[in-house]
Amino acid sequence: MLSFPNAKINLGLNITEKRTDGYHNLETVFFPINIKDSVEITDAEITSCKIHGIDIPGNSNDNLCFKAYQLVKKDYDIPAQQINLLKNIPVGAGLGGGSADCAFLIKLLNDKFSLGIPVDKMEDYARQLGADCAFFIKNKPVYAFNKGDEFEKCELDLSAWYKVLVKPPVHVSTADAYAHVKPQKPLQSLKEIIHLPPTTWKNKVINDFELSVFVKYPQIRQIKTSLYDAGATFALMSGSGSSVFAIFPEAVKLPELEQNNLIFYGI
Repeated sequence: MLSFPNAKINLGLNITEKRTDGYHNLETVFFPINIKDSVEITDAEITSCKIHGIDIPGNSNDNLCFKAYQLVKKDYDIPAQQINLLKNIPVGAGLGGGSADCAFLIKLLNDKFSLGIPVDKMEDYARQLGADCAFFIKNKPVYAFNKGDEFEKCELDLSAWYKVLVKPPVHVSTADAYAHVKPQKPLQSLKEIIHLPPTTWKNKVINDFELSVFVKYPQIRQIKTSLYDAGATFALMSGSGSSVFAIFPEAVKLPELEQNNLIFYGI
């Protein structure tokens, strides 16, 4: 059985405070985009995870997909599975690829074995694997808050806009990005700003990680500048980086940015 987990972007990201448990409270809008991995499960004698495509450091059985299988296995009598994961979503890019993979695996197991797991329980499984994993269970735009794992429905349609994503050849450590961010409550909640027309988002919809990440990786700042120079209505780094997305009023090609970066058009 096969599924195609998709990536997400963060339409704004405010780090509002440091929690006593070591995590941070934040607010963001998760928005699904059309860059996809594929994950397949087949019956096997023992459960294992094989990864193809983009290389992921570490043991494959430490992958979130393998951990997702183990979580479901604790509560349901499901047979061993061979997990085949084809990675296409860039890693270290703020796109939630690993989170999407494990969430979609939970849904695959639920469908294949007719487990009847309610959506809220699948979200609870996903929350145990990472702050943004639960988003991919419903996989629809949401306003996310607390650790990024609590959601409110967000009616947001960007189908009239042409979306582009640029991934430079650098990897931003999420832990390092959090270590250098300064939590602060925004003057106006993203929950309100995001419903303004996208033509007004520039300098209003922000990503708190940009300030410190741009200092360490000036090439990411330059990508954002280049996207605006090319006519973008709005551009922003996604998550803790390193990818930058932009929305344009019409289709574009960016040959200069293609020279040193990976570009996804029409996401």
